[in-house]
Amino acid sequence: MDILLYPLALIVTLGVLVTIHELGHFVIARRSGVRVVRFSVGFGRPIWSRRDRHGTEFAIAAIPLGGYVRMLDEREPGVIDVERRAGDVSYDDLSVWWRMALAFGGPVANFLLAMVVYWWLFVAGTITAAPLLGTPGPDTPVARAGIPAGVEIVSVDGEPTPGWQQVTMALAARLGDSGSIVLDVRRPGAAEVARYALPIDEWHRGVDEPDLLASLGIDPVLPPIFGEVLEDGPAAQVGLRAWDRVVMGNGEPVATWSDWVDLVQGAPEQVLDVVVERDGAERHVQIRPESRRAADGTTVGYVGVAPHFNEIRYGLLDGAVRGLQETGSKTLLTLGLLKKMVLGDVSMKNLSGPITIAKVAGDSARSGWRFFLSVLALLSISLGVLNLLPIPILDGGHIMFCAAEVIKGKPVSEKAQMVGTQIGLVVVAGLMILALYNDISRLL
Repeated sequence: MDILLYPLALIVTLGVLVTIHELGHFVIARRSGVRVVRFSVGFGRPIWSRRDRHGTEFAIAAIPLGGYVRMLDEREPGVIDVERRAGDVSYDDLSVWWRMALAFGGPVANFLLAMVVYWWLFVAGTITAAPLLGTPGPDTPVARAGIPAGVEIVSVDGEPTPGWQQVTMALAARLGDSGSIVLDVRRPGAAEVARYALPIDEWHRGVDEPDLLASLGIDPVLPPIFGEVLEDGPAAQVGLRAWDRVVMGNGEPVATWSDWVDLVQGAPEQVLDVVVERDGAERHVQIRPESRRAADGTTVGYVGVAPHFNEIRYGLLDGAVRGLQETGSKTLLTLGLLKKMVLGDVSMKNLSGPITIAKVAGDSARSGWRFFLSVLALLSISLGVLNLLPIPILDGGHIMFCAAEVIKGKPVSEKAQMVGTQIGLVVVAGLMILALYNDISRLL
């Protein structure tokens, strides 16, 4: 079943993104009055189709790697065998402004999809592990800056970071840069925030697969810090509090939350000697975990504590605003990374194709619907941005030709458009081959 998950996740992801993209073109086409001959999700021979009262054929084709909206166009006779009816409007009859709006329709629909997804995620709410620092590696930027273990990263370069995903995204925006990465941190539960600047110089410039966290000395493991201590549980009864950090258990160091869980679950009804750190001082307690029945039927220890999580939740209106802001920030991040890729600050080996998309989509689906939707929104933004690039055969190329027509006062010559289209085909094909090569290289 796991083998089927990845291609299925790819088909669902591409199906949603392509359908929404082409729906954007379709809606504008209908508004313009042009006759839409076919709306196809996928390429090749249709495996299902039907026609509406306007004569538009809606089809699902065999190759689920794209789609198109075919309009009546006198410049492309015979592409689809269709007879022009009285009163039909063809694409070449449209004004330059309608043709420009048609090109914008697809990318705008992708951005709207991302906004709606983010709005829904913010309203539904997400609980994520707080980005707490483990012990920094020796002679790393975090260690040299003197940032202590166990603090929470609350922002990177001013961007709020309630979870590790936001930390990684904020760091990715600094690839190839020089200067400083600014971290705002605080001890869990404290209000006071401390600021640290980590110097960087052409940070990971041209590196194929940079490890953003490890290179700074950031260890994303969950440290043994209590985010919640349940009333009347064994931990509360012996005086343990929220934000206590476990240091030792039965004479052995406890470095991660997993270490703490293993210690407690492995000692039901046994007395544990525990050392915790609170307000910079160590406290010794003895605690006897209660016996609980686990899902697999085994008996495990339980003390009534939980790690530190952050909840991200907004109301309907605030969620819509945050959805718009999140879409805007991710769009700027994508544009910035594309620019750095062109300038060589970011390696072209980070360009991904369908195999990587399938892996990311499959992994996100296994992690839950919230993570899958978050990945879907990010991919939708990427699709919108890529289609706006001024490359002929992409939407951005059509917009470029329309803009040139507005400036010149007459259409760009068919010869120039043909040459541009051929160049665009070579560029896009080259990028697709490179992305597929990168995918295969990662697998090998």
